[in-house]
Amino acid sequence: MMGRTFWFMVGTGTGLYTSIRARRLAYRLTPAGVADQVAVLGVGLRAFTDEVRVGMVEREAQIADQLGIAVDGAERAAPPALAESVAPRPRALAASGPVRSP
Repeated sequence: MMGRTFWFMVGTGTGLYTSIRARRLAYRLTPAGVADQVAVLGVGLRAFTDEVRVGMVEREAQIADQLGIAVDGAERAAPPALAESVAPRPRALAASGPVRSP
């Protein structure tokens, strides 16, 4: 008797699960369901582009800070290590081209 009750409950649960899944699939294929899916896709796309923009602004600020450039366009003093590495060469050397080591 317990075996029959167990399998009856398993069959009932499986049938219920299958009918719910089928109803959801049928809704997704209706025009209203497709419209909902497109709307959700648009929201996801907007969220993604917002995240990319925030990351871009943060990275631009990091690069500007490393280069000694103010974010608003005004120039700031370059960090000492960067100022030494990009110090202008004298005119005589600048005209001769790149310096090559032997």
